[in-house]
Amino acid sequence: MTVPPKPHAPLTLKRLLIGEPLPTRALAHQTVNRVIGLAVFASDALSSTAYATEEILIILAMAGLSASVLGLSIPIAVAISVLLAIVAISYRQTIYAYPNGGGAYIVARDNLGELPAQIAGAALLTDYILTVAVSISAGVAQITSGLPELTPYRVEIAVGIILLMTIINLRGVRESGFIFSIPTYFFLTVMFVTLGIGVVRILTGSLPTVAGVEPMHHVAEPLTLFLVLRAFSSGCAAMTGVEAISNGITAFKEPRSRNAASTLVWMAVILIILFLGITLLAHQIEAVPSEVETVISQIGRTVHGQGSALYALTLGGTTLILLMAANTSYAGFPRLAALQAGDGFLPRQLTQRGNRLVFSWGIAALALLASAFVIVMGARTTALIPLYAIGVFLSFTISQTGMAVHMRKIGRLKPGERVQGLEAMLEYDPRWRVKMLISTFGAICTGIVMLVFAVTKFTAGAWFVVVLIPALVLLFFRIHYHYKDVAKALSLRQTRPDVHAYSVQTLILVDGVHAETVRVVNFAKSLGHPWKALHVAVNPQKAEKARADWGRYIGEGEFVVIPSPFRALTGPIREYVQNIMDEKPDTFVHVIMGHLVMDTFWEQALHQNSALIFNLALGDLDRVVVTMVPYQIHRNGGAKPNHAKDKAPEGVGMHAPAAEDAPDGSDQ
Repeated sequence: MTVPPKPHAPLTLKRLLIGEPLPTRALAHQTVNRVIGLAVFASDALSSTAYATEEILIILAMAGLSASVLGLSIPIAVAISVLLAIVAISYRQTIYAYPNGGGAYIVARDNLGELPAQIAGAALLTDYILTVAVSISAGVAQITSGLPELTPYRVEIAVGIILLMTIINLRGVRESGFIFSIPTYFFLTVMFVTLGIGVVRILTGSLPTVAGVEPMHHVAEPLTLFLVLRAFSSGCAAMTGVEAISNGITAFKEPRSRNAASTLVWMAVILIILFLGITLLAHQIEAVPSEVETVISQIGRTVHGQGSALYALTLGGTTLILLMAANTSYAGFPRLAALQAGDGFLPRQLTQRGNRLVFSWGIAALALLASAFVIVMGARTTALIPLYAIGVFLSFTISQTGMAVHMRKIGRLKPGERVQGLEAMLEYDPRWRVKMLISTFGAICTGIVMLVFAVTKFTAGAWFVVVLIPALVLLFFRIHYHYKDVAKALSLRQTRPDVHAYSVQTLILVDGVHAETVRVVNFAKSLGHPWKALHVAVNPQKAEKARADWGRYIGEGEFVVIPSPFRALTGPIREYVQNIMDEKPDTFVHVIMGHLVMDTFWEQALHQNSALIFNLALGDLDRVVVTMVPYQIHRNGGAKPNHAKDKAPEGVGMHAPAAEDAPDGSDQ
């Protein structure tokens, strides 16, 4: 439901890029079906198959490039696929248990408490940020595999793609989902074609081994259990994004839980087939990890032939899905941030929906943080991967532990009994024991993987996430305590409200006497309170001129010059205001100042804009009210037509200041 623009609404850059604003009533229509939902929420998981096998081979290659060593990638991939199936089953239970979404965060808050919930939130938010950084960097790596001359510009390309995806996502869920579904299904098509042709060539004995690949150079290490565990933890990158659907249930059409659960099952099946198929083909063609060519590229040119159209399509489809994988984070990060902000653990602005009914602040924050990671890490996937999976598996572990507790609660109910829980309805389920065992087993497995990843990748960069997540949790609680303190301060329940009439003293801040000054004086007089004009004498000569002009053009009211020997603006005013309040405890001080407003940002930047500074400087004083009276000046050099109605107060000379008396453009 797009609302047509008003006839007089100008076509601005924002409208051109993001689109026309949507009314609040259109929110119910900003949902997606299973086909679009798979593209929106599963692109991260599906895209991870493009580099998960390669990450396994990179670690195994440290022990040599023999077929027996690299062949371990197959049993490792099988083990990861089994774990993926367990996690998917557990999250399917989460979808039905918590139909309002929120995933690990809501499950932990409902069953484990506030601290585990914030740990899950920190882990997931970190995961979403790194998903954007990793997927975009991996996509750029595919581009530079085909166009090596672009390698020096990979950081710039990655940041540019993040900016493009941000703009598209700001257009809304339905529109961005439709746009991103095209590359997702294109990737699935070309990959299944590649796997199909590859399997046929294996069965017919016509599949050659890869040639012309420059292997990645490593310091030789013995093949140990520790090395195999490192390879396993690196390959678990294939599981990232599995939780996204449970976080975004509310984005699906009704029946939401059923559509989300079906999408999750399809995602898991497709993911396992692709991951195992790519790993098998990589082993058959004897693919090796390389700095200059990805494993997908090696598979594509070996199966289809160097320079063939299908090879180009395979490389192009993989590049697109890697780039589009970031869309999962753009769907999940703002929703999770909004949930935490609604609970008071993140800034409240993150709960606000923008013109297109998306959480614009969350989308912008995600883009900025992901860009920072890309720049710092040089858009290198291998450098980002060690930071990646700890948060993922920490959230997996917390979510499944919470679901085990949830099922235990259900087991305590009597058959047919229904109890309203904190987040969802609890209803007895005769299969609660089986479901609890599934979640418990999954929590144990993902917890072990998380510990293995933390240990094996600690020195490679995982230490950063180990420190970052507790730091984020601490920040969340500091924000929460701040909001609680503010709520307590605003509450009327603690003390009887003091409601009585106060006197008001109005102070007009004057820099120079000109048309803007006349408007401020007129506004102050209209309020009917005692008033006086203040001028801070930063420049003694200017102060004398302002005093003379006041008598010449205004001619009424007290004009006070406050000395400022050290050329400070806010300090003398603050002291003057404080003295009034000390002398008159039952008085409000109303500070009024003019503010020049220009048509464009660059024109506005040419002025001091000191009214904003005064607002900040005086805002923390009790019983002080600050008002800015804008005076709009347009490009033709004049004000709006109704500005002509602003005239000097009664009994004051009506002529404008002479040319030499014109203000210098700065507003006090």
